[in-house]
Amino acid sequence: MNWDMENRRAYRYFDLIMALFVAVLLISNVASSKILNLGPFTFDGGTILFPISYIFGDILTEVYGYRRSRRVIWTGFGCSALAALTFMIVGALPPASGWEHQEAFMAILGQTPRIVIASLMAYFAGEFSNSYVLAKMKILTRGRWLWTRTIGSTLVGEGVDTLLFVTIAFAGALPTSLLFSVILSNYIFKCGVEALATPLTYQIVRWLKHVEQEDYFDYGTDFNPFKFGTS
Repeated sequence: MNWDMENRRAYRYFDLIMALFVAVLLISNVASSKILNLGPFTFDGGTILFPISYIFGDILTEVYGYRRSRRVIWTGFGCSALAALTFMIVGALPPASGWEHQEAFMAILGQTPRIVIASLMAYFAGEFSNSYVLAKMKILTRGRWLWTRTIGSTLVGEGVDTLLFVTIAFAGALPTSLLFSVILSNYIFKCGVEALATPLTYQIVRWLKHVEQEDYFDYGTDFNPFKFGTS
């Protein structure tokens, strides 16, 4: 079956997973404006929800393949960029007379160029690293041992994402000790959530493969993240 025929194939749940993926991404970005403590961990608020985006990314790549995941990742990138641009424009426009919440708005939704760049770069590099590693590991393991792919790809993707975002967004703005604490806490928490969610991921992947009649292997796939053609 060639890619044009595959691309026209209707899936029952692909669009729903993509919508949930983008929703998790956007909500996480807004929640990231708060740095919080949860037990021994110190991280931005978006970390509570953000690991779910990697679970969705694993499911998308495992069931539908890297090429379809690439479309979803770019969709999320575009929506994140649009949200950030909108918040920046709205924040820069003068508030109406009598509306006294400008400072509160800027504290939560005020998007500085540095935070926007950090978020987009980390998302792009992390998500594509995650999807690439999972797709390659699926071929190497011949579709066996799903847990090695979901956890292995997350260790790489979340590592790239966390290191880039925290470093670009907060280096120089946070004390060095707190910066390392945020990086370490983010990474451990995110990977821990992925590991704990492995049984649920197994169930969802198994169910989707059955109802969609799809279990895609990326043989011959062009893994260039900027590729939008038929290969």
